[in-house]
Amino acid sequence: MQELTQRLTGAFGISGYEDEVRAVIREEIAGLVDELHIDAMGNLVTLRRGTGGGRRVMLAAHMDEIGAMVTYIDEQGFMRFAPVGGLYPSICLGQQVQFADGTVGSIGLDGRADRNQAPKLTDLFIDVGAGARGEVKQKPGDPAVFRQRFAAQGNAWFAPNMDDRIGCVVLIQLLRELKGKDIAHDIYGVFTTQEEVGLRGAMTSAYAVNPDVAIALDVTLTGDTPHATPAMEVYMGHGTAIKVQDAGMIGHVGLNRLLVAAAEASQVLYQMEVLTGGSTDARAMQVAREGVPASAVSVPSRYVHSPSQIVDRRDVEASVALLRSLLRGPIQL
Repeated sequence: MQELTQRLTGAFGISGYEDEVRAVIREEIAGLVDELHIDAMGNLVTLRRGTGGGRRVMLAAHMDEIGAMVTYIDEQGFMRFAPVGGLYPSICLGQQVQFADGTVGSIGLDGRADRNQAPKLTDLFIDVGAGARGEVKQKPGDPAVFRQRFAAQGNAWFAPNMDDRIGCVVLIQLLRELKGKDIAHDIYGVFTTQEEVGLRGAMTSAYAVNPDVAIALDVTLTGDTPHATPAMEVYMGHGTAIKVQDAGMIGHVGLNRLLVAAAEASQVLYQMEVLTGGSTDARAMQVAREGVPASAVSVPSRYVHSPSQIVDRRDVEASVALLRSLLRGPIQL
């Protein structure tokens, strides 16, 4: 999985521009699913048919990452930008970004800004080393993402877009491990678009799939850094996290009960997640059509929506193991 994670985190894939990520995933899942198509939103929708008598289970992991979009280029070639998703000004200054064509830039601070105050996005600009506007290849509307190389150190994996490339890794690895296994359920593995800007790909794909049960595969915050705010009992390296609640949804009680039972039956280390801010594709799937029992399986991650997010390899493995255990048995809510 480490090699897969390195490959996926190196692909360009800001919200609405997930083509490169989707191409990598298509290569990785070749031969693992019975059906595959790309819908109008760009979601990669796959089906692994079950042996019969099971449920229609939708597992969703979003392909997109946060970033910036050029709004204005001044005569010196410095670019102002707008956020794509939850981009925090406090973590932008001095960071390196990359455009889809490979151009890199650094984020600088306007000289008029008070350096003793937290910057606003309007105080920041992207510098690609140009001397004039005419030397800049980019145009307003061009997107850029944080670009740091993947790194592995012990059990820790570092990358700027673990949210949610690591969820895609979990789903791909699950499909690998289910190959050739007798599973009753029809498993719809959906790699969604535009989650970071409003769960949009999950909305449309859940409507089309019309699942009996839905689970989002994403990251969650942790409470294990110094004076973590808000306090929460999710820790990196302590196992996968089963979502009880976040700012957008409450996990289905019956489905969560099954997830806990599956974890305990297979001796998978797990935690219960209560997240006070943010949400996942589970929120969109939960309210599709007449409603769907939904929850999320989360990989604990430090520094989500920053240029250097961290996950623990063991938590990734635990997430795969939990889903594998759940899908082996009946899903009776």
